[in-house]
Amino acid sequence: MIVLKTSRELSVMRKAGAISQAALRLAGEAVEPGVSTWEIDRLVKRYIQSMGAVPSFLGYDGYPASTCISVNHEVIHGIPKKSVILKKGDIVSIDVGACYEGFHGDNAWTFPCGEISSEAQALLDATEQSLFKAIEMVRPGNRVGDVGHAVQEYVEARGYSVVREFCGHGVGAKMHEDPSVPNYGTPGRGVRLTAGMVIAIEPMINLGRRDIEVKADGWTVTTKDGSLSAHFEHTVAVTPKGPVILTLPE
Repeated sequence: MIVLKTSRELSVMRKAGAISQAALRLAGEAVEPGVSTWEIDRLVKRYIQSMGAVPSFLGYDGYPASTCISVNHEVIHGIPKKSVILKKGDIVSIDVGACYEGFHGDNAWTFPCGEISSEAQALLDATEQSLFKAIEMVRPGNRVGDVGHAVQEYVEARGYSVVREFCGHGVGAKMHEDPSVPNYGTPGRGVRLTAGMVIAIEPMINLGRRDIEVKADGWTVTTKDGSLSAHFEHTVAVTPKGPVILTLPE
């Protein structure tokens, strides 16, 4: 069931999104050679709690951390660990959610750790740009297929592949709500977008093939061929005037 948000609820979600975005920015600033992903996770948890919010991911279906931090060939859901030490040249996807007054903000970004290869930078640039191409499609009357097609068309034209087993989603009082928002699709098909809907759009794009696998920890998703993967995400409201990104600074 798709839940439309009132103007008051959108205002609260903007605050949740701002907290989530600030926590993500803080995490990105901490990405440096020699830093553990556990240290970054602890930093994010402390910040979210200091803002009177709750980390959305902590305890979700038993998930043990406040962030998902996925390095290089890890696509999503990487569990922060003291043993995972970042090194120069890594690309580091950090996914952060914050729940404020009962509503969630959800966002992700892939950060370079020091100087990275031109190949890795091109993947990051294309994935980020595909997110904003998709956001442009978030207008009443458009469909979920328009959003997904915008991602797919942009990245596949550049030789990258789209992960299909995981996708974006509605956001609200629950972190994952209807509708599902795949990063591929057919224009004019799928759920129609309506003012009051809020969706998380999150392209997960691989340098190599789209095939993935889940590691033994039951969470970490990796590319099957070991190629690099990038992940970018914003929480976006559908309004009569078009898209409004909620995961931005207030």
